[in-house]
Amino acid sequence: MTTAVHQDPPQPAKQPPASAAPGLGTTARDYVNRLRGGELGSFPAILGLVVLCLVFAILRPVFLSNLNFANLLTQGAGSIAIAMGLVFVLLLGEIDLSAGFASGVCAAVLAILLTDMGWPWYGAVLAAVLTGVLIGLVLGLLVARIGIPSFVVTLAAFLAFQGIVLMLLKEGTNVSIHDKTILAIANDNLSPALGWALLAAGVGAFAVIQLRQAANRRRRGLTFAPPSLLAVRIGSLAVLGGIAVHLLNQERSRNVLVDSLKGVPIVVPLIAVLVVIGTFVLRRTSYGLHIYAVGGNAEAARRAGINVSAIRISAFVICSTLAAVGGIIAASRGNSVDPNTGGSNVLLLAVGAAVIGGTSLFGGRGRVVDAVLGGMVVAVIQNGMGLMGYSSGVKYAVTGSVLLIAAGVDAVSRRRAVQR
Repeated sequence: MTTAVHQDPPQPAKQPPASAAPGLGTTARDYVNRLRGGELGSFPAILGLVVLCLVFAILRPVFLSNLNFANLLTQGAGSIAIAMGLVFVLLLGEIDLSAGFASGVCAAVLAILLTDMGWPWYGAVLAAVLTGVLIGLVLGLLVARIGIPSFVVTLAAFLAFQGIVLMLLKEGTNVSIHDKTILAIANDNLSPALGWALLAAGVGAFAVIQLRQAANRRRRGLTFAPPSLLAVRIGSLAVLGGIAVHLLNQERSRNVLVDSLKGVPIVVPLIAVLVVIGTFVLRRTSYGLHIYAVGGNAEAARRAGINVSAIRISAFVICSTLAAVGGIIAASRGNSVDPNTGGSNVLLLAVGAAVIGGTSLFGGRGRVVDAVLGGMVVAVIQNGMGLMGYSSGVKYAVTGSVLLIAAGVDAVSRRRAVQR
């Protein structure tokens, strides 16, 4: 006779208990340890920005005026947009030397369609952006499919696009832009009320994202940020944003009877939207993870099933598309397009912005916000030294030195991180 053996029903696997992240003091000590270990991130750019602002504010108090503050935010916007696109390419360990003149080609397309052909602004903007997409697709195919090094491909494109701009503008013609919507991008401001409303919406959205992320990690049994750290993050954004909006909402016109000039420049929320989208793509999507994987080790990424060629092509498409956006901003700020649009030092400042902000030239490390931080460092150098009366030669020499220092810090910090 067989005796039945009683078995208890299987118990569900126990989830590990969720634990909050260390307190603010421990978090600060861990951050310092990471800095010592070579994980500098954007810290040098932030430190440099603070130091530069303090120096120029002491030497030239007009540097802190509301008018100059607004100029700082607008004069570097075009280069920052191009730099954000370059971040995607640099993350792969590639380079795009044609991004500056690519923006010039797209700006020329915009101006010709608006002025010579009478297109509506939205049609001309769409055509300019699609031109950037096509440029990036061609460059990406040459690099990823044919196997030509990106340095050679984009150097050839750098030379070719100069000729294309000249041909489009009939060997040097200046094409003026009269469309009010396009001109408003880099020259007009939001109303004070709208500036506050957008700040409140941005801080609210940031708070929701931070709280939901912490709740999700806690529910999955992972380490999550404590309320004190979340409060510091959200509060810092609210305070810094509030100060900026308050300053920009003050009257900046030298003659109010002639023209009133106050409010957040329209180009500022445009750049902010691009930063949010780019950050989401890189940090919250599998595509972004694939970019970091390819940049870290392309062969390992290929063996893991990632389509490395497609990732490379898409990065060049994004780079040239954002170069088109930078060209549109430059055309708006200059009220016209000429053969120098996208030329001169545009590419150098854009690459400098990305690298100075903390994006590694060796690939695999960087963020979209790095382009903004580095772009502001470059803009502060150019603006502050201009106020002090230095020549363009001195500005270029100092900017080049800062770029070299940033690249050196990147190389040293990377070596230290490997040795740990």
